[in-house]
Amino acid sequence: MGKVEDKLHQLGLELPVIPKPSISPLIENARRIGDLVFVSGHGPEKASGEMAFTGRVGKDVTLEEGYEAAKLCTLSCLAAVKALVGTLDKVEAIVRVRGFVNSASEFYDQPKVMHGASELLLQVFGEKGRHVRTAIGVSVLPENISVEVDMLVKVKD
Repeated sequence: MGKVEDKLHQLGLELPVIPKPSISPLIENARRIGDLVFVSGHGPEKASGEMAFTGRVGKDVTLEEGYEAAKLCTLSCLAAVKALVGTLDKVEAIVRVRGFVNSASEFYDQPKVMHGASELLLQVFGEKGRHVRTAIGVSVLPENISVEVDMLVKVKD
């Protein structure tokens, strides 16, 4: 276990087991081009692989639960990076985080939901976790998940 995974463990967090994408055999969980890893959108998976937090934030899911869903999505993204490059200790920078929040029509706090992802990355990676971010409210997500997150990560060899 590397230093980053030790930090996750200290925070009481665990990376989920990431299965191959079920949508299509043509899609990858993450793809490396040079020193950049493009991570596909991931939902709020528990360490067991079971999906958590379904429904619209602001209606079926509270803001606080949405925040927790964003954290789980981020852990799934990090698991995809680890599966591709072998260890999270190779992460040089989290470049971009993009979050999609399955939102009730009168819910406007998508950035507060996505703070779950951003704060986790800063806790785990320190300054390497500082990133640009987009938080988008959407009317529906696959399997009615509450949040989906994708990332762009810079890694070293």
